[in-house]
Amino acid sequence: MVPEFPALATRIVDEVLAYDPALAHEAGDHRVDGELPDWGAEAVAARVGMLRDAADALSSLDVDALDLPEQVDHAQLTNLIDRTLYDLTEVCDHEWDPTAHNPGGLLYALLTRPFAPADERLTSLASRLRQVPDALATAKAVLADCPRVHLETAVGQFEGTAVLVRDEVPGLLAQAPALAATVTPAAQAAEAALRDFADWLRARVAADTGRDPRLGRRIWEGKLWHALDTEIGAAALLRRAYAELDSTTAALRQAAAAFTGGDESDATVRDALGRLAAEHPSDATIVDLARDMFADTSAFVSQHELVSLVDDPCEILEMPEFSRGVSVAYCDAPGPLESAGLPTFFCIAPTPASWPPERVASFYREYNNHMIRNLTVHEAMPGHFLQLAHARAYRGSSPVRAATASGPFVEGWAVYAEQMMVEYGYGGLPVRLQQLKMRLRMIINAILDQLTHCEDFTEADAMALMTERGFQEEGEAAGKWRRALLTSAQLSTYFVGYLEVSTAAAGRPAGTAVRDWHDAMLAHGSPAPRHLPALLANLSEASR
Repeated sequence: MVPEFPALATRIVDEVLAYDPALAHEAGDHRVDGELPDWGAEAVAARVGMLRDAADALSSLDVDALDLPEQVDHAQLTNLIDRTLYDLTEVCDHEWDPTAHNPGGLLYALLTRPFAPADERLTSLASRLRQVPDALATAKAVLADCPRVHLETAVGQFEGTAVLVRDEVPGLLAQAPALAATVTPAAQAAEAALRDFADWLRARVAADTGRDPRLGRRIWEGKLWHALDTEIGAAALLRRAYAELDSTTAALRQAAAAFTGGDESDATVRDALGRLAAEHPSDATIVDLARDMFADTSAFVSQHELVSLVDDPCEILEMPEFSRGVSVAYCDAPGPLESAGLPTFFCIAPTPASWPPERVASFYREYNNHMIRNLTVHEAMPGHFLQLAHARAYRGSSPVRAATASGPFVEGWAVYAEQMMVEYGYGGLPVRLQQLKMRLRMIINAILDQLTHCEDFTEADAMALMTERGFQEEGEAAGKWRRALLTSAQLSTYFVGYLEVSTAAAGRPAGTAVRDWHDAMLAHGSPAPRHLPALLANLSEASR
């Protein structure tokens, strides 16, 4: 035993969260609710120094003397520190990615989540709003040579944040009008600064002198290694992805033939997917359809006893404007340290008002009724919403796992959930076809991620891969190409996470009920999937 570990780990987590209000929000820690991140050079240097001291302190411990859960905590915390150091000193995206400076998410959290009385949240909100002008002045000072695609995306996001301040602050202020003299001037100044920053970004777009958004192999492979927290290397990942692409294509052809009565060919796949695409929602109905699908998937999980349900509320909402431009949907859950009974938000974006009719039609061919079923499985039930609800129940000797959720575990479970549901018959062949198409998309994401950032891979190459091998609509493929340029390493987490989570699921001991095994998989927070085999073995031994 190492009795000093819980205190050391708690101190380090507290220091990490104090420097990172966004991570504190994700963890459910409200001690820095009145702060925005400081991306000034002195603050970044101080943060780097703190992280290096923390890494030294952790490396001085005898890890073998820790019990298994604390060994996992030690590994998780070390990975978080190393990954953050790499981002701050090697990737340095705060110096070239303007979306890193968007305060929208931190303002939205105070406006929409009733974790405290309105006057308490408004006090924190006013503090953050007052910091917006200086934070954006810092952004102008540190941002240099920004990629055009990041600038274009940021323009829309910052304008969306300005709209958020204009439209949503008065509603919360109506609950505590005595604070108007404090909040209103701060909101007006923040809105003006946000619009000015959007104009500044727009001028940078017009200049068209930005850097290439690709990271290059050295930086990308380092970021991938930290993001995945596993031993698989980039070359092995690419080989496995191409092999899975072939096997999944064969399974999709077989399912399409069963659905249409045709032969097992790409033409039959396109025929089958075309028939499914004819049944689709609209901008006016897509959110309501997702709500219906949440009820449908919840009933299915309960009926087949796949994993234990929870009483936590989930609200299905239209995605706010400041979050759009990267993905179609996301799950925003309260953090593990959150003490208030808050809902999870499953947000889905309709098409932008500026899109022409043909692009809207293409979007809804892709996101048809059956795809929305599968998307709801991934984002909500039994995917992210349910997994994160189970994760919040974990209690260790320190708050490490509350602050160190593994992307590969979270995304891997959600992709595994898609497969699990269709294996039990959810949605029949239509949803099976969409799940296999989504599986192709997941595999291609990993290929796209690496080739985009490490090879001479053109937009035409990417579009051909996605539309021909992945059977994607042109609009969906164009959006994914943009996302590959905007992000790095994240698109690979789905594939690698799925491989590791599904392997753990396949290790269910004989005689163990499916629900019990899935509950056991979800009983440890969201650790890196490589820890699952040992944690599950430890749990089995403890229950004997």
